[in-house]
Amino acid sequence: MSRKVALMTLALLMAGGPCLFAQANGPVNFPFIDVGVRSAKNNSEVALSLQLLLLLAVISLAPSLVVLCTAFLRISIVFDFIKRALSLQQVPPNQVLMGIALFLTLFIMWPTLDQIYQKSFKPFADGKIGIEEMYKQAESPVKAFMWRQMGNDYGNVELFLKMGNYPKPETKGDVPIHVLIPAFVLHELTVAFKIGILLFIPFIIIDMVVASTLMSMGMIMLPPIMISMPFKLILFVLVDGWGLITMQVVRSFG
Repeated sequence: MSRKVALMTLALLMAGGPCLFAQANGPVNFPFIDVGVRSAKNNSEVALSLQLLLLLAVISLAPSLVVLCTAFLRISIVFDFIKRALSLQQVPPNQVLMGIALFLTLFIMWPTLDQIYQKSFKPFADGKIGIEEMYKQAESPVKAFMWRQMGNDYGNVELFLKMGNYPKPETKGDVPIHVLIPAFVLHELTVAFKIGILLFIPFIIIDMVVASTLMSMGMIMLPPIMISMPFKLILFVLVDGWGLITMQVVRSFG
């Protein structure tokens, strides 16, 4: 009974609180947000509406661009391979691994981001260049980063040029960005999987040794992962696994 009375009192206070506040301090002003939609009067308003829709589309695709056009893809896949190789389910959480990958991406991409700011955003903010020139100046460092990671591996670029029936470019700068991005993504996936295979080898050996030992002792019903996981964690900590993997991943970007 007392619980029902407390709940009713709380509901009355929540309902009458704003009214009491308004009587004591005057009327309360709430903001009103109005978004109007009307027919365009001329071609410039139509163009402005299309630019606004394009801007919203670019903003919605921004996370995908960060994932696919930077070092984030390789780092996140390598960290996921580490977690699986150690037979860990929930530790560390995926949010922690993605956060580490994000800050490592920022560390690796800082020179590229600085070039974009100095050559693209800052001149545009100062009114020295237009929006088209700003896009070209921002695109150039990103393309240079992608080409630097792919090195002399032109197979994926040739694949997408062939599928799109594009003419053979004379220089790397002539490759369209919409061709370079999927080629870069395939290259990063390949590199990340190669690193993952190398990471799995020592931990697979530990699993095989533990499984064969348990079978020789007749302990068939005991899951080998329960026994091998502590040994894998001990090995990983003793060799400073996080430091070594982070250093090698950063060095892999050149």
